[in-house]
Amino acid sequence: MKDKDFKAGLHSDKSLRVVPVVLMLLSLCAISFYLGGMFCSQKDRFLIEDEISHAAPTVSCSVAEETATTFEECGMEYQDYTPCTDPQRWRKYDMHRLAFRERHCPPVSERIECLVPPPKGYKLPIRWPKSKDECWYRNVPYEWINNQKSNQNWVRKEGEKFLFPGGGTMFPRGVSEYVDRMEELIPGMKDGTVRTALDTGCGVASWGGDLLHRGIITLSLAPRDNHEAQVQFALERGIPAILGIISTQRLPFPSNAFDMAHCSRCLIPWTEFGGVYLLEIDRILRPGGFWVLSGPPVNYENRWRGWNTTIEDQKADYDALQDLLTKMCYTLYNKKDDIAVWQKPLDNDCYASRGETVYPPKCDDSIEPDAAWYVPMRACITTRNPNFKRLGVGQTPQWPQRLQVAPERVRTVSRGSDGAFKADTAQWVKRVRHYKTLVPDLGTDKIRNVMDMNTLYGGFAAALINESVWVMNVVSSYGLNSLNVVYDRGLIGAINDWCEAFSTYPRTYDLLHLDGLFSAESQRCEMKYVLLEMDRILRPTGYVIMRESPHFVNSVNNLATGMRWNCQKKDTEYGENAKERLLICQKKDWRSSNEAQ
Repeated sequence: MKDKDFKAGLHSDKSLRVVPVVLMLLSLCAISFYLGGMFCSQKDRFLIEDEISHAAPTVSCSVAEETATTFEECGMEYQDYTPCTDPQRWRKYDMHRLAFRERHCPPVSERIECLVPPPKGYKLPIRWPKSKDECWYRNVPYEWINNQKSNQNWVRKEGEKFLFPGGGTMFPRGVSEYVDRMEELIPGMKDGTVRTALDTGCGVASWGGDLLHRGIITLSLAPRDNHEAQVQFALERGIPAILGIISTQRLPFPSNAFDMAHCSRCLIPWTEFGGVYLLEIDRILRPGGFWVLSGPPVNYENRWRGWNTTIEDQKADYDALQDLLTKMCYTLYNKKDDIAVWQKPLDNDCYASRGETVYPPKCDDSIEPDAAWYVPMRACITTRNPNFKRLGVGQTPQWPQRLQVAPERVRTVSRGSDGAFKADTAQWVKRVRHYKTLVPDLGTDKIRNVMDMNTLYGGFAAALINESVWVMNVVSSYGLNSLNVVYDRGLIGAINDWCEAFSTYPRTYDLLHLDGLFSAESQRCEMKYVLLEMDRILRPTGYVIMRESPHFVNSVNNLATGMRWNCQKKDTEYGENAKERLLICQKKDWRSSNEAQ
């Protein structure tokens, strides 16, 4: 309508004035409401306050809080539920190479929406360091190891407790004596040269537990099973462990991560399938790193009678293993009695001199060595990146100095630099100091197993290094690929997609920490399922420290009530004017009403 026509209409009929004005106002209100909703949804660009000021503009943003939800208890059959390694689903998957024991997560339609209960008679775990030697029987009520391995001193049941004498198949005189012998073969275990280790087929993790007081942190690895619960025993004891199996998919670790890898009668067929299992260990082992094997076929000359085989078969197995390792350019570093140690080469010279036709081949440039989330294993050798001069064992600063030194690989992370690393380290020292004022149990024996659910450089774990805790540093499979930096500084961790479950048993962590996880992942993951997974792996009376925008703090606070968490909103170390807030939660110590069933 032209301006003059509009004016003429006003003069000709005042009664018609009300209708277009009202329509225009209604249209403006509708557009304003629509645009306001769009603006409010931009959580990364706008700060949403807990209370709306009286001086706010006409279009104001309010928090769209989650409706309060009450979650029911799961049945008692879910007390040890591990969603992505569920024995009830194994029959659906390939038996070849034990692939059925790898991660196979349920689809969204089959996800449970209930709280996993503790087993009947569950007690709060025994505190570290006493827990290293004993745990409550009812917390891990599985007697298979006790019944089948009693002669090997793995574990012994006495009354209401399991005791861990420190024995094992290959160390009947105790794990400490075994590690003492290993230190004689690898002097770098004594001076901080060797800091990170992987134990494959870990049993009840006694080897990793003994190494802790020697300054070596071990991540113990074993598959989910029906009757052994090895990883559950390890975590109940307060020793780092994760569910996993070397089968068809890469382990959830970056390349060049561990200083040492260990197998004590783990019975992995290292030379089968083109040597792919040993080549996966090679991928995650640092240049100059050590691979330690005890048990078949090492010392076959004296041991073959106890292995239900012939000396000729064992000799053939040992020769095949030595041949494969030689072709991989490994050298026999040391050997005595039942323990053999091979060392990975520090540089690529040997690979260049082998010729192009020698098997196994070098991996081509199209294969990303750090990609490790649902990535098939490859039967090829991951060579060293020549740009990194301080990557190998003995080239990295010794522990504990390496914790504070910016690794070379920090520059492979987006926006990573020495300066960014140092700033991150200093920032987390300040943050952890503040956290301790809000969670007084942090730094006491009430908190042992800790997880940082979305770390960058492991700064949270580094700030806790003098406390009696260990930290599982998790890097999102959709986030910055920075887990290599975590390992370079002498810490441990794993890759995970938080739209799925983590590879652990229920009730295995005392504290979960997350920094901006929902802001980063909310477009992919429904918050409800992430929180239910957090509740599954959190121990009764365990804590959650969540650092988030006010929007997610409010939303999680509403949901947490229905999960039997007690939560409080707190300011960060920067005070009430910060763009983030903290939510401090503690899980209630509840028992299932279905125990009688």
